[in-house]
Amino acid sequence: MLDAQERMGKCVDATKNQMAKVRTGRAHPSLLDSIQVSYYGAMTPLKQVANIGIEDSRTLNVTVFDQTLVQAVEKAIMSSDLGLNPMTAGTSMRIPLPALTEERRKDFIKVVRNEAENGRVAIRNVRRDAITEVKKLEKAKECTEDDVRRSEDSVQKFTDAAIKNVDQLLAAKEKELMEV
Repeated sequence: MLDAQERMGKCVDATKNQMAKVRTGRAHPSLLDSIQVSYYGAMTPLKQVANIGIEDSRTLNVTVFDQTLVQAVEKAIMSSDLGLNPMTAGTSMRIPLPALTEERRKDFIKVVRNEAENGRVAIRNVRRDAITEVKKLEKAKECTEDDVRRSEDSVQKFTDAAIKNVDQLLAAKEKELMEV
């Protein structure tokens, strides 16, 4: 039971992380989490080679630790699928976020809904695994039918709570995307 509850919590967290990658109109450092920079031949996450901050609601500020990496960081940001164009001055970069069009917002909402559905499917898979384990115990005569029913009920409660969390994340992200 505890394993199932923990795995469902991880599914919710993973869904939350996937939704955070979807860009809204506001600047947020997690937008750049998926960017990898070539650092002496090895692909390294951007946040390990630079400090990412927020200048204002629509501008990110990236300060690179090593002067020699500025070009590589700029290239990595420009080649990402985020559609951002950094303006470089020394070791720091300003990255203005363009305003979202209505069509782009709707595309992002489709992406977010898909991520939420993937999260729900993962949670249901955890539920199925937990119920299968309980039924194996029943076949091995290690628990009674009443124990199985109670276990199924509690797994269903965990599942409902986790899916409710995903739905709340989805509603909050949709609201955030539709703000002008």
